[in-house]
Amino acid sequence: MASRGWPRGSLFAYLYYHQEQEMEIEALEAILMDEFKEIHPGESGLNTSNRCFQILISPRDDDGDESNPPAQLALIFAHTDNYPDEPPLLNVTSIRGVHSGDVAALKQKLEEEVSLNLGMAMIYTLVTSAKDWLSDRFAQDGADDVVEDEAAKDEVIVPHGEPVTVDTFMAWRERFEAELALERAKLMPDAALAAPKDKKLTGRQWFESGRAASVRFFAFCTSLKCVF
Repeated sequence: MASRGWPRGSLFAYLYYHQEQEMEIEALEAILMDEFKEIHPGESGLNTSNRCFQILISPRDDDGDESNPPAQLALIFAHTDNYPDEPPLLNVTSIRGVHSGDVAALKQKLEEEVSLNLGMAMIYTLVTSAKDWLSDRFAQDGADDVVEDEAAKDEVIVPHGEPVTVDTFMAWRERFEAELALERAKLMPDAALAAPKDKKLTGRQWFESGRAASVRFFAFCTSLKCVF
């Protein structure tokens, strides 16, 4: 098979592809800096003896701080003899926070993009695509966590104070009525304070006095497991 008009394995082909590959490596080193490094072929997971390189992929951070990302991938590649007219060898591994199923899905996505970019240097394009994918994936996971946290907060109701019982409610009601009587006494004329007390309240008077409301309020509080 001929490549760019040269027979496979010819000196012209070797020089051309070697120069293209070296120029791409220099550009990646300048752009990616500490995220880019050469690794031993035995560490790459690729079936090759060619030079292998690893690029760290982290989600995009709006604050610009990617020093300790919660999720991170390694994109590993090696140039083939006739790259970029042939696909590079690729491997994707999780450094932290990315499940194996997601790693496989990203690798398949990158292999599809390789087929669309044959004939041109494509590694930085793959890096950008992987970073966008990881950012979208991480943002979705973060949104799901927020929703779950908010739902958990809504479900958990922590009571404070002493649970309502008959004794605690009656004690509270006596204090409340005593305070209320004291306030009323301050507003009443002396003649009203000296008047004789009613011997007995009728059912209607008892109901209108507010004590029936107190009993109903106690039943309501007990049904809701209120605390004071």
